[in-house]
Amino acid sequence: MDKRWLNFELHKRKILTLILLLAFMLSLFFVEWHSNLIHSGGFITAKQIAAAFFTPDLSGDILLLALESSWTTLSYAAAGMSLVIIIAFFFGIFASGILVSEGKIKRYIRPLFRGQLGIMRAIHELVWAWLFVASIGLSSFAAIFALAIPYGGILGRIFADMLEDIPREPIKALEAAGASKIQALWYGYLPMVRASITSYAMYRFECAIRSSAIMSFVGIGGLGYQIQLSLDDLHYDEVWTFVFFLIALVLIIDLWSNQLRKRLVQ
Repeated sequence: MDKRWLNFELHKRKILTLILLLAFMLSLFFVEWHSNLIHSGGFITAKQIAAAFFTPDLSGDILLLALESSWTTLSYAAAGMSLVIIIAFFFGIFASGILVSEGKIKRYIRPLFRGQLGIMRAIHELVWAWLFVASIGLSSFAAIFALAIPYGGILGRIFADMLEDIPREPIKALEAAGASKIQALWYGYLPMVRASITSYAMYRFECAIRSSAIMSFVGIGGLGYQIQLSLDDLHYDEVWTFVFFLIALVLIIDLWSNQLRKRLVQ
């Protein structure tokens, strides 16, 4: 690598760091520093929430409600990810352009599908949830579609990039042996990205569980909805019970992801 280019890159980073520091320092002058800046009762509430961490509500009714809410949250995430995988598979393939030969058609198809993926992931899932709740009501479909659209755009883009980054030599060997575009996809591209895309899909599944819980705050049932109700009632011990169940869901998915990834790479 050219040392002059390296020095230029380092120089740009120093300038960017300096600009960010100056922006932060200037923002401090626009803050109205007064006694009401921090809520006086906030420290008391924070102490109550922190104390409730050690005394979660483990009564039978709350545990049963937490289990039911966990199942609802997991169901939303699983159903949403099922649609995500379908969207990402087809959109990612067309966005990569591997099924189309070089020419005018590829120059139009690839940007078209990449643009659609960009639009899908540009809007946060919480905004999609509000839109679907407003249009179809407090339905499970609102949560599922709100997850499927932005996550489909994210996973589809990653899938398309993975397909494009595959070494061309094995694919050319398959095509030289008479393989069609579909056969090259099935026996060449997909086996080489299987482990990576599965690992990333499982990571997005973890994110989908958290997003499913967050979307519950708009009124869709689940752990987030129960957390909101407990917060409104100032039952912080119940809040931590539901939060612990959410953490347990994420950890279980993470363990499952690790086991699945180990099997794929063997």
